[in-house]
Amino acid sequence: MTIAVIDYGMGNLRSVSKALEHVAGATPVVVTADPLVVAAAERVVFPGQGAMPDCMRELELRGLRQAVLQAARDKPFLGICVGEQMLFERSEEGDVPGLAIFPGVVRRFPDEKMFDVRGERLKVPHMGWNEVWQKPHALWSGIADGARFYFVHSYCAQQVDPALCAGTTEYGVPFTCAVARANIFAVQFHPEKSARDGLQLLKNFVEWRP
Repeated sequence: MTIAVIDYGMGNLRSVSKALEHVAGATPVVVTADPLVVAAAERVVFPGQGAMPDCMRELELRGLRQAVLQAARDKPFLGICVGEQMLFERSEEGDVPGLAIFPGVVRRFPDEKMFDVRGERLKVPHMGWNEVWQKPHALWSGIADGARFYFVHSYCAQQVDPALCAGTTEYGVPFTCAVARANIFAVQFHPEKSARDGLQLLKNFVEWRP
């Protein structure tokens, strides 16, 4: 049984795969662009980095769209960063449709609300460590509520069904930074860059039996 990290040319693949290998024990971690390998894997990780239109285009060009949709139906599935955003219906970044696994829209941080509690201007992209406030889920096991994770993004999911929300963060405005349903867990932050707590989340995913 393997953990497949989907390679569609847009993810932070080496960091993700190395972090998974660190926590996966004897379970092989395979970076793959082969839909058959994805279909045969026990678990699937769907990373993403860059602009949403580019990510969606590359996913289609490499023939991986159906493999992602199928994996999200029936396997433990972890989306990371743009790999989380692509699960929603649409992004205003390029006005591009997503995979529509979840209802909701991905929007840029609102410029008029980008101020901290002291009234100082916040930069976009949101880059660096920030607190994550949890909703109950197995993947938070061993991670303190309010633990800090590493973010790099200018867009985030909006109009998210409260039943899907598994974690929130605040950057000028509160936003959903983790979503979950059945066998799917997806995060806006980068667990592979988030030190001990990020590795704990990945370990929880490797051991997860949804």
